[in-house]
Amino acid sequence: MSRKRHEHHEEHADESWLLPYSDLMTLLLALFIVLYSVSAVNTSKLEELSKAFKSAFSSGVSVFENSSITDDSDRVRRSEDISSRRDNTKTRATLQQEEQANLEHLQQQLKEYIQANGLSSQLDTQLNQSQLLITIRDNALFASASATVKPEAQKLAAAIAQMLVGYPDFEIQVSGHTDNQPINTAEFPSNWELSTKRATNFMKILLENPKFEPKLFSATGYSEYRPVDSNDSVTGRAKNRRVEISILRKYVEPDDTGANQISVPDTAVAAAQ
Repeated sequence: MSRKRHEHHEEHADESWLLPYSDLMTLLLALFIVLYSVSAVNTSKLEELSKAFKSAFSSGVSVFENSSITDDSDRVRRSEDISSRRDNTKTRATLQQEEQANLEHLQQQLKEYIQANGLSSQLDTQLNQSQLLITIRDNALFASASATVKPEAQKLAAAIAQMLVGYPDFEIQVSGHTDNQPINTAEFPSNWELSTKRATNFMKILLENPKFEPKLFSATGYSEYRPVDSNDSVTGRAKNRRVEISILRKYVEPDDTGANQISVPDTAVAAAQ
């Protein structure tokens, strides 16, 4: 009786293989589900799924690495970058157009002021690809060898400042220029000091308007080294002695250089008209 029971136990099948087999089937099922979902893949979700699988397996190797899915994702990102750049280009073009319109309107205001006050021989404006330039002859602003702004010139500076207030986002540079005649006084040992002081004093009058942001202003002296005419004549030296107010563009073309800038003085415009 005992022997028969023992023999029956030996004939019982070993079913321990079912556990790894069921695990394998589960993994294969998961793999086929993932492969099926690839046909309508959401790349962002698939990347998250890839990371999840990668962290789940001890090998740390993702089955999706170097796959065509990653290539598709890269193509999508490149397409989005191109679209973004196109939008930025459109925006920049719009801003350039607005800036051009503002500078043209400001130049027109200056022209009207110059004509109304009979200042055509003392003031000039030029609009080019980098700036709107206002040029003021030194005899309209200062006495000879002096950097003190004349009382009537202070009114001119205040009027210019009032026009500039309408365009508060532009950077303003004020520069002083002299002729090549040497100066050597206790206050001004050279034309460097004279040109710099003149620019600074004129800028200070502009900044008396409380609506300006001083951080957008700067003053520079160039002495005799940026002439606009020859210093060999009285007329030429008079043109070289000047203060310039530069309203700088913010949106300048990348290939813009001084060589291809086009300036149109008021005098030339008047002659053309």
